[in-house]
Amino acid sequence: MFDLVGVGNPVYDSIITPLSRTSGRVLSGCSTNACLAAKKLGMDKVGLVGCIGPDYESRFKTEMNGFGIEVSVDTSVKGTGGFHLVYDKKGDRTLDVLGVAGRITAKSFPEEFLQAKFIIIGPILGEVDRGLIEYLRSSTSSKLFLDPQGLIRHIGHDNRIVHECDKEEFGKIAQQVDFIKPNEPESRTITGETDAVLGLGCLRDMGAAVPIITLAERGSVLLDDEKLLRIPPYSTEAIDPTGAGDVYAGSFITRYSRGGNLEEAATYASAAASIKIEQVGPGFQLSDAATMQRVRTIRGLAAA
Repeated sequence: MFDLVGVGNPVYDSIITPLSRTSGRVLSGCSTNACLAAKKLGMDKVGLVGCIGPDYESRFKTEMNGFGIEVSVDTSVKGTGGFHLVYDKKGDRTLDVLGVAGRITAKSFPEEFLQAKFIIIGPILGEVDRGLIEYLRSSTSSKLFLDPQGLIRHIGHDNRIVHECDKEEFGKIAQQVDFIKPNEPESRTITGETDAVLGLGCLRDMGAAVPIITLAERGSVLLDDEKLLRIPPYSTEAIDPTGAGDVYAGSFITRYSRGGNLEEAATYASAAASIKIEQVGPGFQLSDAATMQRVRTIRGLAAA
């Protein structure tokens, strides 16, 4: 049985930050990074479902095989998805579209992938819709974890990403999943609330059993039933913030699946994300031992 299956197209991005620059395009993607984190943290059986163009398909399969992740990918005649990301000194970024792969359908799922303990739904740009999420809800007993970034992204002027949300449609999606984790700007787009705590309440009202909002260098917040949990960050220098939220998701699922409670899982996720932002690309180093060392520091901050 799979411990975790990711749903979302892999992408190959080019990334520029004030402290780093990729040499060409590198493997990334919400579900891809989450699966990478889970595997590096010791999850045994991890898989990924998505679409990729023939231009990067062979490279992608070789890379994922090297990481020990099984893939079920459809070849997209539209090509491979990807973004050109540029971060400013404040950590804000622009995303210009380099390519958009095809949509994921129910036919993309091998039967054994539907038996996973957890499924993370992490679309990049419109490849997942409500119909697919409803199919997963009705076809599996897996816990469903949604990172909504690709549901609220659209291509605007000059191929630049803009964020919009159909709140009625999103509410129908929220009712299908067990966890929802937007970042702070995404939460504002979805809920209209500028305060993250109020945003959590809106996500809960929409139907999210466990709403989580990541706050970049300010940590994260989530609701455990009606109890508000505030998770401090591990303070470090961000060389490349790309994929931090994705690693948070994969790490959260890893810890929670091992019997951790929500606070333990979120603290573990915060620690793992802090390790990711110190590195660039899919080959980032991540281990349970290094993560737990930072967990102890975060717990000390919370107790202070």
